[in-house]
Amino acid sequence: MKMSIPFRAIVLGAALVAAGFAPSMQLIAYGQNQGAKQDMHQAGQDTKQAAKSAGNGTKKATEKAYNGTKKGTKKAYNKTKSTTKGAVNGAEKGAKQPQ
Repeated sequence: MKMSIPFRAIVLGAALVAAGFAPSMQLIAYGQNQGAKQDMHQAGQDTKQAAKSAGNGTKKATEKAYNGTKKGTKKAYNKTKSTTKGAVNGAEKGAKQPQ
């Protein structure tokens, strides 16, 4: 028994098989795009968090430097003020004492 399959039947069968795979291939591609989108979103979130962390570190260091400078300036001011008063008082005593 010889079976002959017409050429049209082969082409039609191949088209149906290809049409059956097309939606699944599209879903695979869509899933990959969603994964890439999620990866990009996560990378953005990580970058945002790193920038916040770096900003907080800079803020703390700046505050520490500011407070140290403020403390040193007050200390120098008070020492200079005390020394100046001592010099004025010493000059007054020295001016009152005859030589």
